[in-house]
Amino acid sequence: MSKRHEAKYKIDRRLGQNIWGRPKSPVNRREYGPGQHGQRRKGKPSDFGTQLRAKQKLKGYYGSISEKQFRRYYAEAIRLKGDSGENLVGLLERRLDAVIYRAKFVPTVFAARQFINHGHITVNGKRVNIASYQVKPGDVIAVKESSRQLAIVIESAALAERDVPDYIDADHTKFSATYTRTPTLSDVPYAVQMEPNLVIEFYSR
Repeated sequence: MSKRHEAKYKIDRRLGQNIWGRPKSPVNRREYGPGQHGQRRKGKPSDFGTQLRAKQKLKGYYGSISEKQFRRYYAEAIRLKGDSGENLVGLLERRLDAVIYRAKFVPTVFAARQFINHGHITVNGKRVNIASYQVKPGDVIAVKESSRQLAIVIESAALAERDVPDYIDADHTKFSATYTRTPTLSDVPYAVQMEPNLVIEFYSR
């Protein structure tokens, strides 16, 4: 299992963007990178640098995905029919941790992974403790009955900073959500612009 060693705010500062749109992000106060050289003027990035940054941004957004796992998503995206960039986003949004984050059962994608690992989530009535589990359209994801009064669940549902997207039908009175369809890039409520086409270019060099 891979672990995210850096703090989420460190990722924001390194990328120079508030990638989750969270109000406490340090980028809201200062946009330059961390460390003593953070304020140095940066030159124009190369094509490679632009592609790498797009990859780090998309990979970082989904929390604790290892490089090996992310490359597997790329391989699957180019194997599928249609636009590879759209396919990549669709595969990432089908992850169980992404779905429960979108459904507002947890406040962050990092919390989502831990919540699933601890056995608080069921898919179609069966407990699933794998964060990377691929949800299919029509699947019903729910918070286990004994976990519904946890503070993290109650507080997350009340978060005003983000809405549940229309490809997830969430019912917070029943602590359940139905994954209705695989989204396209324009459906996904990213707080910053994501460029999956550049990620595809990065790996296909």
